[in-house]
This record gives sequence, C-alpha cells and structure tokens, in this order.
Amino acid sequence: MSPQTNFDVIIAGAGSIGTPTAFFLAQAGLKVLVIDSRASTGQASNKHAIGGIRATHSDPAKILLCSNSIDIFSTWEAEHGQDIEWRAGGYSFVAYDDAIEKTLKDLLDMQRSLGLNINWLDRQAFLELIPDINPASLRGGTYSPEDGSASPLKASFAFYQEAVRRGAVFQFNENVIGIETNAGRVQSVTTDKGHYSTNCFINAAGSWSAEIGRMVGLDLPVRPDAHEAGITEAVQPMFSPMIVDIRSRPGSSNFYFYQHPTGKIIFCVTPNPQIWGFLDKDTSAFLPLSSRRLIETMPKLANCRVRRTWRGTYPMTPDGNPILGEVEGVEGFLLATGACGQGFMLGPGVGQLLTHLIQGTLSEQEQQCLHSMRLNREWTSLEKLK
Repeated sequence: MSPQTNFDVIIAGAGSIGTPTAFFLAQAGLKVLVIDSRASTGQASNKHAIGGIRATHSDPAKILLCSNSIDIFSTWEAEHGQDIEWRAGGYSFVAYDDAIEKTLKDLLDMQRSLGLNINWLDRQAFLELIPDINPASLRGGTYSPEDGSASPLKASFAFYQEAVRRGAVFQFNENVIGIETNAGRVQSVTTDKGHYSTNCFINAAGSWSAEIGRMVGLDLPVRPDAHEAGITEAVQPMFSPMIVDIRSRPGSSNFYFYQHPTGKIIFCVTPNPQIWGFLDKDTSAFLPLSSRRLIETMPKLANCRVRRTWRGTYPMTPDGNPILGEVEGVEGFLLATGACGQGFMLGPGVGQLLTHLIQGTLSEQEQQCLHSMRLNREWTSLEKLK
C-alpha cells in the first residue's frame, strides 16, 4: 500500500486507457493513484492488442478521440525521447461488393468534415497502393495515410514512466473491493491491501469494469468478448497500410492485418458469432479460419509460416462504442470503458478528454463527444467500420 492515502483521482486499471489517463492527470498537477490486479502496466488486454491506431471510424466522437491519440502517438518520441514504434502506415478498408463500397463512400463526407485525411481509391489506384491484394472482384477502397501503428507494450510502459515521473502512484497486485460514497458522492476506495480517500474515481477496468460498476449499484452493459490474433515469420516488404476486410464469412464478420516494420504479418479476425467470456487460451479453430481469410485477401501469403497465435478479450458494449464520462446519481464516479477492442487507439485521446472534464476545461466538441458516449444513451448508433 502507498504511504499516501489521499488522492485527487483514483483509477482502476493500468491498461490502454487507465495508464495514459494517469499521465495526463499527473501532467496537469493532480495527485493520481492507479490500482491494478496485475504485476505491471499493460498486462491484461493491452498486451493482446496488435497495435493498430486509426481515426477512420463511422462515429464522430471516435474520430475526434483517435485523431487526438494519433497526434500524441506520432509526436511522443520527439517530445519524450521514447521509441514506441510509431509508424504512419495508413489504413485501407477494401471493397469487393456494392454494399461495402456504398458504406465506405457514404461515410467520406462526414469523415472529411472532421478533418480526417481519407480518400476513395478506385480499383487501379488501390492495386497501385497494395499490388498483392486479390484483384478478383475488387472495387477499390478507402485509404487514410495518417493512421498507423505502434507497440502496445512499449507505449503503455512509456505512459507509465512519464506518469510516475510526474508523481502518479501505481499500486500493482492490488484489487479494488469497495467504493464508498457519501450523499451520492464518491468518498473513498477500499482494496485488498488498503484504504484510500478521493472524490474522483475512474473505472478504466476494461473487460472487468462491470464488476467495478456493481460496487456503486451500476449495471454496466460491458461484456468480455474473446478474440484471437497471430503473427507470421518475417517476409520481404509488401505493403504499408493496415488492410481491413469487413466482408462477412462463415465463422467471422471481418478480418484485418498489416505488415510490421520487421516484415512480420500481424492479423486478427472477428468471430461470428461472438465468443463471450474471459477466455485467454488460443484455439485450434482460429488458424484455419484466419488463414483462409488471409489467403483470400492476399493470395501471395499462402506459404507464409505462422509463428505464434494468442487470445484476449474485448470489453464490448451493445453499439460497439465506449462508455465515457460522468454517471447520474454517483458524483465523482467516471467511466472510461467499453472500448470494444479499440482501447489502445482510443486511450490517449480518452485520457486527455477526462483530464479536461475533471479540470472543467472541456471544449464544445469534447462536450458533444461525452454526450454521445454517455452511459444512458439509446445504443442505436452501431459502428459500421468494425
């Protein structure tokens, strides 16, 4: 237990969202405590992420948050001297049928109005960008060159180091077991190792956030959804963007992959139907399923050898968007959860947003963002670019 027991803000979760949030709060001069059940930062869902970072979304709030995240990731090494393996390789959503082409094109005006650098590439231009993409029935696709990737573990540790340097306290191997309120306001937090007073608590516990929510009487619609990913041997440089194929196939609803600067291909598939539960053991079904999709999209990779697969959980919400901000009836209890597998790309943007909320310095655009991501929304605006 920390010798200090009184904090301005206490965060549950030292992962993709909690750790950068601690950095921004500490940078703003607040006394911050982060509590996590694991042995170090980024050891739950963060270490299972494949590293993609995009502002290419169908939801305006996510475009704003991830654009801010990209600004932070892309300038981190220059500002802090830590290499987090940022690379602006871009994102490409590929279209092989009329319906997906229409979905992608219909979003372009809205995306551009929010400052996203994105264009539609016809079939020939898309093949010039990614020569080895399967040309059969190819219509084209979108390309957003300022999206990219970074190392989830290196980035998490960098945020952790800079947060600690600014005074944030991290308590690992410690579990939140109770949150005390007085007159409807957060007053203190009890763990299995100590007791801390605070007037502001942030639930950034990801797939485990529903359990934290129940401590103050909340029924959070966040459920763990198991996903698997894999990585191949290194091969010669072939393409730069993350390629996203949102076609539905037997056993999967989409597939995405990119080539790491080391030459390895990193890939992930979204299972259909979803697989609910805290499942972290890789399966025998994943590799045949993902290999078929990989070869279908880029036949040249048929003989590429897979080196490793792994499995983690996404904290899913009913509409595929995160839950952020204040909670009606529990003053001082803030939510930063339900990122639906996009916590790594959302994390820095969310950390900035929550810091501005706590400081009372929200812009009008940030206020709109929090309104659309509030807990008591209608859950009808589904993410179209999964």
